[in-house]
This record gives sequence, C-alpha cells and structure tokens, in this order.
Amino acid sequence: MMRGMKPESDPRVPLLLSQLEIPWALFEYHAASLGEDDFFWAPSSNRWTMDRTENGWAPDLAEAEPDPVPATTPAWITWHIGWWLQAATAQLTGEAAPGPEDTGWPSEPASTVEWLRHLHQQWKEALADVEDLDRVIGFPWPEDAGKTVADLAGWVAVELAKNVSELGQLLIIRRAGE
Repeated sequence: MMRGMKPESDPRVPLLLSQLEIPWALFEYHAASLGEDDFFWAPSSNRWTMDRTENGWAPDLAEAEPDPVPATTPAWITWHIGWWLQAATAQLTGEAAPGPEDTGWPSEPASTVEWLRHLHQQWKEALADVEDLDRVIGFPWPEDAGKTVADLAGWVAVELAKNVSELGQLLIIRRAGE
C-alpha cells in the first residue's frame, strides 16, 4: 500500500450501514412531527423522563431495571438514543465512552433532532472507516465478552429500531387520545 492511502474498509460495512438506514428513516418520519407538547408526555405516572437540575438535564435511571418497567417520555428516549450513539462511536474510535450522566441533552425538539442527526452521522463515518469488523470491542458488553465491532454495529441498528419504535408508539398513543 502506498504511503498516505487508507486501507480498504471491511466489505461487510456497506451492509451494516444500509441496515442502519431502515430504522433511521423511521426516526426521521417521527421526528418530523415531534413537538414541544410531545416531549414530556407519558402514558403513565410510572415513567422515566428528563429532569432539569442545576447542572442542566438529567435522565431518570436506576441501577437495576425496576419492576414494573417505567414508561418513558419522548424526551427520555431521545436522550437515550444520543447517549448510546455517543458511547458506541467513542468505543469504535478508541475513545472513552461517556456515562449516562456525562451525556448532554439539548432539551428542545428541533435542536434535539439536529443533535441526533449529528450523532448518527458521526456513527456512520466512524463505521465507514472500520478496517476490521472482527476486532474485539467492549461497549455495551463487558470487555471479556468477546464481542466484535460487527456485533456493536448490529446492536446499534437494533437498538435504534427499538428506541424509534418506542418513540413512534408514544406519539401514536398520545395523538389517539387527543
């Protein structure tokens, strides 16, 4: 290889990127109608949301998942997508993954959607540069789990599909009740 030339990416990367675009298209569909009144709505008082603190915004969290699992607000879901996209991208690029408490959140629908678009683009660029999908990686698993970059890329697409489906269902339920 000539000096200064980038090695070829793993040939499976385009497939992983195209799989990511399916749930992202659904995100864009729901983001187009996400309004200020929607952000903190929850179908139940047993819910997780974002709380304003003296240091900005903080997510409701628990060490162990509560039983019953709380409903989440669109605000919490958008924060959650942003947190794990940041953490996954950091893991992929060799940086330290931020903890949930270290993840900022814009707190307004339009700026939150732009923030998530930016994080989505960062993830896609980092994944496009991957040379070895079989490299062992940590987040979101323990370091010794033997999971690979390919596992991480698949998890990102599945997690996005899950979170966007939750967001869409909340918006559907909210609007059906109006």
